[in-house]
Amino acid sequence: MSKHYGWVIVAAGALITCVAMGAMFALPVYLQPMAEDTGWSRAGISAAMTVGFIVMGVSGFGWGTLSDRIGARPVVLMATVLLGAGLLLGSQANDLLVFQFAYGGLVGAAGGAYFAPIISTTLGWFDKNRSLAVSLVSIGGGIAPMVITPFASYLIEANGWRSAMLSIAIGALIVIVPAALLIRRAPTLAEPAPTPSTAAQPKRASTGWSALRTPQFIVLASVFFLCCAAHSGPIFHTVSYAMICGASALAAASIYSVEGLAGLFGRLIFGVLADRLGVRKVIVGGLVLQAVGIYTYIYVSELTQFYALAAVLGLAYGGVMPLYSVLARDYFSPRVMGTVLGGMVMTSSIGMAFGPVGGGWLYDTFGTYHWLYIASAGIGIAAAALALAFPAKKKDVDEDQVPGQPVAA
Repeated sequence: MSKHYGWVIVAAGALITCVAMGAMFALPVYLQPMAEDTGWSRAGISAAMTVGFIVMGVSGFGWGTLSDRIGARPVVLMATVLLGAGLLLGSQANDLLVFQFAYGGLVGAAGGAYFAPIISTTLGWFDKNRSLAVSLVSIGGGIAPMVITPFASYLIEANGWRSAMLSIAIGALIVIVPAALLIRRAPTLAEPAPTPSTAAQPKRASTGWSALRTPQFIVLASVFFLCCAAHSGPIFHTVSYAMICGASALAAASIYSVEGLAGLFGRLIFGVLADRLGVRKVIVGGLVLQAVGIYTYIYVSELTQFYALAAVLGLAYGGVMPLYSVLARDYFSPRVMGTVLGGMVMTSSIGMAFGPVGGGWLYDTFGTYHWLYIASAGIGIAAAALALAFPAKKKDVDEDQVPGQPVAA
């Protein structure tokens, strides 16, 4: 098999994550028409998203561990069936609890299956350009708000929210299933017998559970948690904040698109910089930039200022997010990468779940969003400070790297 097949994995992964994550995170555009049509509260409908974050995190750990055993392809196919079933059931739900189960439970469980398995597979195909490859896969998630969300809005306007959600379910199955069939594990050769020189060197964690108990994983997962907790509140509430400042609903919603577009450039720029300067340095720098951008929101009130700051924030968090998995590959064996990344997804999803509800509580309590941005910036600084504790990349022989193993240029 060609060593360049890794780039096929990258393309397939980007397409899959775009459609799957776009289908899950399109819920905000369903919010108003659903509330008007069903009489359900906005808080009740939005709760499906919070449940989805939590379920996505917990299931992500399970999916990642499973992918270490059976590979990413069957995991992605099983999750896609759940995704389609959740959207189908949600589109026909006449009871709020049924909708919350469908969207928060089934769709959320499916959402946890796309990051860890696909990224761990991608990492197995690359040595050179590893950061760039992972960043390109993650571009799918960045494109999703600019592709799936407007498409869902168009379908809602044309045919209503139920028909739109059903159409998205069918379309996701049609696109993701063929793309998933392209995902293959990187071929490996038998490991050589240990020599005295390599036997004396420290070994990487050989099982998933032992990897989760290492200082490297604890620091990495903690930074990922703080990073997501820092930006999830501002992402969720900034549209509302802009409308309070006088922006129209359409203009305020476009701020989200600016963040998504900036995130695409961030993934490319940070991916190239990480391959050249080192992953740790770029992560720390990106976290500092994110914290500064979040704090600056308390000083903006004009739409152009919101756009400018959205570009900075999107560049920062969009560029940093894919790099945690690249750093994990420096510390852990490919054999346990699905488990490691699944554990990271779980902690980061919990961090994401705090932002929307925490920001809402702060606004309800103090009557302003300023405390949300101050608190989020503080969390972001804590993430950057903790990131300084990342251990240096091991210089010892990688027990899993075998001469002749496929390496994509």
